[in-house]
Amino acid sequence: MTSHHPDKQRLKIIMDLERLNRSNAEGCPACGHKFSLGDTVVPACGAWEGGPKLIHEHEAVFDHRRGSYVERRCYAADRGPIGA
Repeated sequence: MTSHHPDKQRLKIIMDLERLNRSNAEGCPACGHKFSLGDTVVPACGAWEGGPKLIHEHEAVFDHRRGSYVERRCYAADRGPIGA
């Protein structure tokens, strides 16, 4: 059974020219690649300071428990075996 969280779709953003100009200096903090017009991005928490940042959607996992996106590697680390 798949549950749908209302914020999952609402948080998705299509990269437009204004966001592209603001965000491309540092690029995607998750993968380091530059954004392109039309890319789907989401605000996500990750291993960086300053709270959520826009990252490529394919670099994020929606955490239903938190109701927000988390960078894929941080999500995997959070779900790793306890005591390993």
